[in-house]
Amino acid sequence: MPKVIFHPSGKSGEVPEKKTVLEAAELLGVELAHECGGFATCSTCRVVVEDGHENLSEIEFDEENMLEVAALLPPHRLSCQAKILGNVTVQIP
Repeated sequence: MPKVIFHPSGKSGEVPEKKTVLEAAELLGVELAHECGGFATCSTCRVVVEDGHENLSEIEFDEENMLEVAALLPPHRLSCQAKILGNVTVQIP
């Protein structure tokens, strides 16, 4: 199973592959805002990918659109949309 590390809390753990970063946060007890409920319509769940960007799913249209609206450039991702495919480290702003 992939390992996810969250900064600044330092909490980490293994999660099943294809879980979103938001789902991983919930499983590991990491507080991460998500006002829209995980539907890529608010950008409150954004994270900065510190390591393992290649181990996340590709950005799809809804996520890309919301990142543009929020003026967020890579390495930002919406945690509700980014699926974990391998080890990753993210920073919660």
